[in-house]
Amino acid sequence: MASGGRPTSKDVAQEAGVSQSTVSLVLGGKWEGRVSPATARCVRDAAARLGYRPNLAARNLRLGMTRTVLLMVPTLTAPFFGPVYTGAARVAARHGFGVVVSTWPDDAVRSADSPFAAPDEAIDGILASSVAVEALGEFRDTPAVMLDSGPADGAPCGPVPTVDFGVADGMAAIAAHLAALGHLRYGHVAAGVDQWTFRARADALAAAVSALPGGHLTRATCAIEVASARDAAGRLLDAPDPPTVLVCDDDLIAAGAYKAARARGLDIPADLSVTGFDDVLLATALEPELTTVRLPAEELGAQGMALLLDLLSGGSPEPRVLPGELVVRDSTAPPARRNRNRPT
Repeated sequence: MASGGRPTSKDVAQEAGVSQSTVSLVLGGKWEGRVSPATARCVRDAAARLGYRPNLAARNLRLGMTRTVLLMVPTLTAPFFGPVYTGAARVAARHGFGVVVSTWPDDAVRSADSPFAAPDEAIDGILASSVAVEALGEFRDTPAVMLDSGPADGAPCGPVPTVDFGVADGMAAIAAHLAALGHLRYGHVAAGVDQWTFRARADALAAAVSALPGGHLTRATCAIEVASARDAAGRLLDAPDPPTVLVCDDDLIAAGAYKAARARGLDIPADLSVTGFDDVLLATALEPELTTVRLPAEELGAQGMALLLDLLSGGSPEPRVLPGELVVRDSTAPPARRNRNRPT
């Protein structure tokens, strides 16, 4: 090895007393049944002594792979997607893959400002989180897994493996908790986003309230931001017969509901209960801390990446559903006495 130079596979072969092809088999993980365990151990020891690192760029070029996965998300401002990336990147790194992130709004179409001029050459696979399946149209020939996006049978490239949350069960758990406290009048501060995950939450809440004797549900939609959620919650609270609880589609929306309540002099939870969804860090930063449904966002990314790696290896992974967990905190209580037994 030249003084100060980077060690090569030839240097490792000389150090271990084997051929370069043997070094390639061992360090490429393809030695079993072709090289003895003792020889494999000798090669790895030689590589460690020399500080040898494979030239991944050259290896990937030979394999026709970039070892790069695109994580497609609708926004970078929502705190939910950070843990999704963390879980995906953790699993990807263990297999020599990297993850890049790009926003992909619902109305995204193929255009000159697309982040990938030739997507099939730039990435090996896609994790599409909380976006419509039609977003995969640009990546028709790229292996993909949908996360928290619902059934993907209508994908332009055929059926797509999915990892979803049990959001309907989570919303049903919130409704059951509130019903046990005695709430009958529900206000739904709903995300004004046409995505499966929010449609499933809305349907589950509507079904639970309709099954409740005397139950009544009103709804106002908003963007997933505090100011918009505050205004939507305010519209519900200003009604002639306002709800005793605001059920919010996510924790950021719940923060807006808190603002609306306090602007009207309402105490949480003495005068008004509030619930969220997702259990991001904000849920425990609010005062009182927020009753919500914990969704394992990091596990969603990790499971999605595991399915995608299986797909890239020629497998046919089955859909997975990750359950949520109701976390009861101090933002919910029985309805105030003056709000009980109001006629619907």
